[in-house]
Amino acid sequence: MRIGFDAKRAVQNFTGLGNYSRYLIEIMCRFHPENTYFLYAPKYSSSKQFDSLLDKFELECRYPQGLWKRLKSLWRTLGITRQAENDQIDIYHGLSNELPLNIRKAKGIKSVVTIHDLIFIRYPEYYAAIDRWLYRRKYGKSCKNADAVIAISECTKRDIIKYFRTDPAKIHTIYQGCDPSFSATASDKTKSEAAITYSLPQRYILNVGSIEERKNILLAVKSMPDIPTDVHLVIVGKRTHYTTAVEKYIADNNLSGRVHLLHNVTFNHLPAIYQMAEIFVYPSRFEGFGIPILEALNSGVPVIAATGSCMEEAGGSGSIYVNPDDTSGMTSALNSLLANPEKRKQMAESGKKYAANFSEERQAQQLMELYNSLSADKK
Repeated sequence: MRIGFDAKRAVQNFTGLGNYSRYLIEIMCRFHPENTYFLYAPKYSSSKQFDSLLDKFELECRYPQGLWKRLKSLWRTLGITRQAENDQIDIYHGLSNELPLNIRKAKGIKSVVTIHDLIFIRYPEYYAAIDRWLYRRKYGKSCKNADAVIAISECTKRDIIKYFRTDPAKIHTIYQGCDPSFSATASDKTKSEAAITYSLPQRYILNVGSIEERKNILLAVKSMPDIPTDVHLVIVGKRTHYTTAVEKYIADNNLSGRVHLLHNVTFNHLPAIYQMAEIFVYPSRFEGFGIPILEALNSGVPVIAATGSCMEEAGGSGSIYVNPDDTSGMTSALNSLLANPEKRKQMAESGKKYAANFSEERQAQQLMELYNSLSADKK
């Protein structure tokens, strides 16, 4: 089978959508090498993450040619379809919420789009008006035009049905996985290196994710005055305007020595930072799935997350969930686990077992079954 992927994010993005794109391309190449894979991107940009894919696998890369070089956005919206036809693609998969607008007119090509979340509809206050309008138009059109839609959680599937009135029969929930390095025990050398590089405290609660209002890390910060003083909070993530509010609360409550904000953590140190934490906390108000939760479970760290979206899907019944506005509930949950090493061990073990449900092989199999069913419909 000849399968084409929208690779813009795989080439240019190094967080959520980019990680998902590269992860999906890699697992398909590893578990189903019988296919020929084509990557369509507006331009090539050299990076360690993308170049490693090109080094490991035989991939056919396609970039705009001729006049399209000056109209890269238009090429992605309209020009890719003709290129995919020339490449005799069987399946075209939009990995980041979008498909070319004319994909339904493509001869012999079935299309799939992955929708990650519709947070911009649920929480419009976090997005500019023009972005909300653009996302709603593009995502809605993609769901309408696609032969199949992949939702990364049941929560996202419900939102697609509710807001875009998409036929539930063509929506398939296929969960995300995380990098296998989180499952592998980091060496003592790597742990020591990470501890020295980032001045990590001996005991800490960990949070990973952009420091933005929706992620709600202030809930955990507000718990710190009532947490044992030898326990610190380490927050790993990109700065946003919300970071200023977090830093102000830290300063106003004399927590500067116990709350640590890290913004430039290299990926090779991240699994070690997870594995040295006593608890992972993720109080986000809403997520499409919540990959950091899965990273924590694979790292053998007990999880406390927030209710209200898909976190129960990501964390399973063995994790603890609190209301995203309940500071006392978060404080109680943290203190309960900090005082009970046996409970933390039990949660870590059950979490690892639950994380096995998101194996790479299983996801690749689900994707291949979907592609095969669409290909069979063409005959």
